[in-house]
Amino acid sequence: MSTRTRRHLLTLPIAMAATIAMGPGVGRAQTDALPSWNDGPSRGAILDFVARTTSPGSPDFVAPEARIAVVDNDGTLWVEQPDYAQGAFVFDRIRAMAPDHPEWRHQQPFAAVLSGDERALAAIGESDTVTLMAATHAGMTTDAFARIVTDWITTAKHPRFGRPYTELTYQPMLELLEYLRAHGFRTWIVSGGGVEFIRPWSERVYGIPPEHVIGSSIKTRFEIADRKPVLMRLAEIDFVNDGPGKPVAINRFIGRQPIFAAGNSDGDLEMLQWTTRASGPGFGLLIHHTDGAREYAYDRQSQVGRLDKTLAAAPQAGWTVVDVHADWRRVFSFQ
Repeated sequence: MSTRTRRHLLTLPIAMAATIAMGPGVGRAQTDALPSWNDGPSRGAILDFVARTTSPGSPDFVAPEARIAVVDNDGTLWVEQPDYAQGAFVFDRIRAMAPDHPEWRHQQPFAAVLSGDERALAAIGESDTVTLMAATHAGMTTDAFARIVTDWITTAKHPRFGRPYTELTYQPMLELLEYLRAHGFRTWIVSGGGVEFIRPWSERVYGIPPEHVIGSSIKTRFEIADRKPVLMRLAEIDFVNDGPGKPVAINRFIGRQPIFAAGNSDGDLEMLQWTTRASGPGFGLLIHHTDGAREYAYDRQSQVGRLDKTLAAAPQAGWTVVDVHADWRRVFSFQ
């Protein structure tokens, strides 16, 4: 008998007792939980973990204030192929700003974006990325940037699906966020994307307020402009919230070690390790994109959302690996 099976049998009476105590409708609610997930090991592992950590009397019970769940964004909550949404935002901003910058047509990396030169775009490195980010994200107030993001996210459409990016959120993951919150978990986004790119729409789309979003950031400076206080966005990187930076940011901004983490790429490895290293209960969820028909299939060789080291580490770490093709009844709400 496996350790997981023994643990499930041990906690089954506790879960049953909790169901009886809470009333006759709860058993059915548990059965109806996560409706876009197929019955299987992944869904079962989530339900088991939530039952064990939220049922009074369980040896794994966790007090509500310590029920912290951290979830990556790109590739975990919404589509990240064929390129990150924020990358599409940068390119669209360059095109929109180009009439005021005629020199860009002869200046890299702007020329590559404006001409659509695939070879030149593939050669864009870190310094070029910083140049593009500085041109599109800096030199304005935080309020002005939020308005630009809001306008873009409302109108921009994905190149394959022809729908707004906010309609390309994963329905099973939206259900998971709601399920966790219904059981006393506080949910946080911990993303490598820009924090002020996500905050303007995170509450509307995910039910996660802006103060529960952690992401990469550029520096800001307090100024008085037209007799009003503003925060100006500067063309300098402040913090890159990816890889080992994620646990650092979690400690800095949350101040508690999570007990639940979900990611999909090597950029989430350290966050998953940090969440599941404690002696108490900890759950790691890894989204493996295996469905090229309904979405995309990619992992070890992908330039976007590469999943290699984290996938290799999952079995020994005991993380639950979600096979999108097998585990998700539907990927998007419109399917």
